[in-house]
Amino acid sequence: MNKQDDIMDEKMLIAEHLKDIGDLAEKIGRNITIMEICGGHTRVIMEYGIREILPKNIRLISGPGCPVCVSSQHDIDCMIELASKGIPVATYGDMMRVPGSRYSLSDINSRFGNVHEIYSTTEVLKLKRQFDNIVFFGVGFETTAPMTAFLLENGIAVYSVHKLVPPALIALTAADDVHIDGFIDPGHVSTIIGSKVYKEIRIPQAIAGFNPERILRAIRVLLELILENKDKVINAYPEAVNEEGNRTAQKLLDKHFHVADSEWRGLGILPMSGLEVNDDRLNAKILYKDIVDSVPIPKKSGCRCGDVLKGTIEPIECPLYRKVCTPENPQGACMVSEEGSCAISYHYGK
Repeated sequence: MNKQDDIMDEKMLIAEHLKDIGDLAEKIGRNITIMEICGGHTRVIMEYGIREILPKNIRLISGPGCPVCVSSQHDIDCMIELASKGIPVATYGDMMRVPGSRYSLSDINSRFGNVHEIYSTTEVLKLKRQFDNIVFFGVGFETTAPMTAFLLENGIAVYSVHKLVPPALIALTAADDVHIDGFIDPGHVSTIIGSKVYKEIRIPQAIAGFNPERILRAIRVLLELILENKDKVINAYPEAVNEEGNRTAQKLLDKHFHVADSEWRGLGILPMSGLEVNDDRLNAKILYKDIVDSVPIPKKSGCRCGDVLKGTIEPIECPLYRKVCTPENPQGACMVSEEGSCAISYHYGK
């Protein structure tokens, strides 16, 4: 089978999914809200106009699926304070531009030159030869946490804001200000944690891949579950996800992290939803406790990134969107990252 045949097969599958989705939406006969929990899914949905081709009673909303975006303002301010006090800091590129209360890490780097943008954790190993006290800003969900664990294995201090997806889903199902009928669960995260962990969340769920056909496949599966009133999780991405997940990665996380309460932008402090470093000698929050504890709690701003992450508003409903807040002049984390709902809406929204 050649590439042209693959494209034709995918188009046929998409057409079948859309027909089934239309039939299911009509049978359900009420408004349905589905939330995707992955910035990669949001980008595909917006880029290919999937929201516009669904039946009128099927609504897709974006949730806290951007790892950069869910990192709390206070944690970002703490990293900025460490860097401004002369502590060398390394982090992924998107975190450089996320606005803090006064500055971003990029601003601090232009003043002091001790914030290092990296694309791979192996780059941090090279930086440690130059800066023995370098601190890595560990950001992301279960997908990127094993790479941070690799740095801990090599004796590098970490300020961890790693988040766990299942506790956020549980919190969203209990929220009073947004009603969700089903979740499109994240594909990359699920390769690490597996499909079994979602079973405790009593709501229809489908794990999805990252092209239009796989997204529509997950939506069709969700509507089938909703029609049959079944609160279960279906793995609609068996090409990459299994029930148990990646046991090697899980063992690495268990070795270097423990589960703790964590602050999420938009969701607040969620019990047992984050990963903290086990070794106090490598935990930057303990190593530099005096500096971290001096950072004040940030004041509220006009940016409504937190509400976007929670799914209570669309990006266009934020008063700063496209007026003050643009990818060139981001006022919040959701406009910085390629997985941020505001940045995706800015580029692909209609």
